[in-house]
Amino acid sequence: MRSHPDACPGAVELHQAADGGLARIRVPGGTLPAAQWDVVRLAALELGNGSVELTSRANLQIRGLADGVELGARLAAAGLLPSATHERMRNIIAAPLEDNQALVDEIDAALCADPALAELPGRFLLTIGASVSGLGGDFGLVSAPDGTFSLLLAGADTGVRVTDPVDAVLTAARLFQRLRGPAWRLSEVDDGVRKITAHFGATDAPRVTPAVTPVAPSPLTPGVPLGRLDARQLPGVGLRLTPWRGLVVPAGTDTSGLITDPASPWHGVSACTGRPGCAKSLSDVRADARAWLGTPHRRPVHWSGCARRCGRPAGEVIEFVATGDGYEEIR
Repeated sequence: MRSHPDACPGAVELHQAADGGLARIRVPGGTLPAAQWDVVRLAALELGNGSVELTSRANLQIRGLADGVELGARLAAAGLLPSATHERMRNIIAAPLEDNQALVDEIDAALCADPALAELPGRFLLTIGASVSGLGGDFGLVSAPDGTFSLLLAGADTGVRVTDPVDAVLTAARLFQRLRGPAWRLSEVDDGVRKITAHFGATDAPRVTPAVTPVAPSPLTPGVPLGRLDARQLPGVGLRLTPWRGLVVPAGTDTSGLITDPASPWHGVSACTGRPGCAKSLSDVRADARAWLGTPHRRPVHWSGCARRCGRPAGEVIEFVATGDGYEEIR
């Protein structure tokens, strides 16, 4: 059981990293119109270190900040900070090639309108869509042809079926908040899944099998090497973030510097921040990953600078974990 409160960074409450303040900007559903993306990238250029990081929850990070006041003001003016009290729990990953942003926005607004839900931890996660259902959300929604939704709990389908997805998520979130104690995730709550399932009632409908299906490489879904964008890239472009540290962009967008070749060795390679940005890291994992690039690999590969293994993707992953005397390979 957790013995300390969740300390996930937000857009206003910064994490003090070795390279300065770190802000995490929640983007529920991953959709950023061009005007909002320009606000983020210009903030990274003018207030941070000039790069924008994509996270495995389809959020954004800016590093090297002196403080979060000016950033918070810019984000609020752009509509990217609709609730200062709820901003760290606004973690909603949506299937990036589905028409689901309107549902995301409705759920996000409803969650932010409930004062009690401001206390949900920053690790709280909701997934919407089949292709992201395997990302281990506390709750997940998968639509069915008959108009109902499967409500997944702690990453698994327990047979709960709902017709009002917004009300279902609000109800489940309130139950989780009452049950969780110091826990950060539903999976950590003793008997939590059973209690929430009992509240809704299960059905005999065929169960949904959660599965992570990364977007296939194509000019419409370019990847971002090691999840880090130069903030001068993609000016004036509306985009949608994916949880695989990639983007959905309009056809004809200049994708220079992004991964668009299906044969690129960058596909499936990720890394934590490493040195010099993280004081806990034992190595410059990004440099080591670049040096390793080109080595054949059949599964995703993640490089970690310490035993915390931050940023590890979901699913079967080969990991290289820095030990201070090289790397331990974990399969």
